[in-house]
Amino acid sequence: MTASGQNLKFQQIITFTSVILFGIKISAWYMTGSVSILTDALESTVNIFTAFLGLYSLYLSAKPRDENHPYGHGKIEFISAAIEGVLISVAGLIIVYEAIINLRHPHALQQLDFGILLISATAAVNYLVGFWAVRLGGRNKSPALVSSGKHLQSDTYSTVGIIVGLLLIRITGIAWLDSAVALLFAGIIMVMGYGIIRSSLAGIMDEADEELLREIVAVLQENRQENWIDLHNLRVIKYGSVLHLDCHLTAPWYFNVHQAHEQVDKLGRLVRDNFGDNVELFVHTDGCLPFSCKICSKQDCPVRQSDFVARIEWTVGNISADNKHRID
Repeated sequence: MTASGQNLKFQQIITFTSVILFGIKISAWYMTGSVSILTDALESTVNIFTAFLGLYSLYLSAKPRDENHPYGHGKIEFISAAIEGVLISVAGLIIVYEAIINLRHPHALQQLDFGILLISATAAVNYLVGFWAVRLGGRNKSPALVSSGKHLQSDTYSTVGIIVGLLLIRITGIAWLDSAVALLFAGIIMVMGYGIIRSSLAGIMDEADEELLREIVAVLQENRQENWIDLHNLRVIKYGSVLHLDCHLTAPWYFNVHQAHEQVDKLGRLVRDNFGDNVELFVHTDGCLPFSCKICSKQDCPVRQSDFVARIEWTVGNISADNKHRID
């Protein structure tokens, strides 16, 4: 199964899980009368909406490129993740509102033991599904699946807070603790929502992913070939689970088209072996110039004009710059 297919299948699991857990939380609220459990259930309505939104975005992103979308449909995942981040933040604000209302008008809770048991089960399921979603989304480069997983984990944190509050109320009989703990975890939820919004907007704006660039440069540096005299103007853009990579490869100027293309193929295989098959590689080949001799370690060069001096180590800085490497 392709990475896009795996993402879509797991998002279906998330959607089904969200509906079931919402029903369990509503039942727990009905039995206990806890406003904290009610706010947790209200947050689960966001889970359901975003689960279906994520499902639709992954369906679109899995579609092949077409005439109107020559780079594919992967950007929809960033849009979906941004909306999900906003909804997570809104859910946090709702929890804050309901907690403050409950502080002003506290009421007795019922059947706490059974209610705690039910929402504890939902917390465990949410966290496990969220953990697997983040792990799979990270492996398949899917921001929509990662944001869905983080959303489920944030739901877990709020549920844990509610469980702690209910246990303290059960032990101490202090009713306002229910709202106090809910307020604390509402803050955690809103911070996580902001993080998802920030990373989604970065993807929409094609912001450079420094961590990914460092990983790519490290692989290229470790496996560089003697015919790769330098590599520059490297740019990486993510379209959902697809990685689009542009660069300029400097090869010996006397190579014919077939020989230059062979070096491009080697570069492409190296990137795909390390970052998956969902990689689009566009490589422009340049011929070396006289000043390139000083950084070229090619042993059998028939037209060398000066001695080899030193090999320039590739870094994110010099491999991203739009100029050939040289030693002055």
